Amino acid sequence: MTRLPAIFLIASAGLFGLSVAVAQTTPPAQPPLAAPSFKNLKVFPQTITRDQLISNMKFFAQSLGVRCTHCHVGEEGKPLSTFDFASDAKKPKLTARRMLAMVHRINSEDLGVTDFASVKVTCFTCHRGSTRPLTAPPPADGAPPAPPKPERA
Repeated sequence: MTRLPAIFLIASAGLFGLSVAVAQTTPPAQPPLAAPSFKNLKVFPQTITRDQLISNMKFFAQSLGVRCTHCHVGEEGKPLSTFDFASDAKKPKLTARRMLAMVHRINSEDLGVTDFASVKVTCFTCHRGSTRPLTAPPPADGAPPAPPKPERA
């Protein structure tokens, strides 16, 4: 009868060892999380990451000297979670889409850009921190620019 407790002890130790081994095995690989689905993307690809989208929005804001409420429905000073980013209610958002299409066309068709990490024309190219694109260089010392000199033949 002294053998019975020894068998239980050995079986218990074996089961404990097996449970530790099972607990240490790595779980099966989980499929990668799906890309966030943004609502109402018309220009950006649906596969854009949150970080890429935010980076682009910050670049637009800096290039035009505006804040989120310029294009998006929301109240300045309120949390971004209260904004309706999908809404097309503001005209500047629709204008921005047309401008993005224009910039893309200029880069790809006119300038032959194929690697869009190194574009030549951006929002800042024309806007320079203003909502209205600059159409002429700013005057020096507040004076109007001099008229062009006639060419001599």
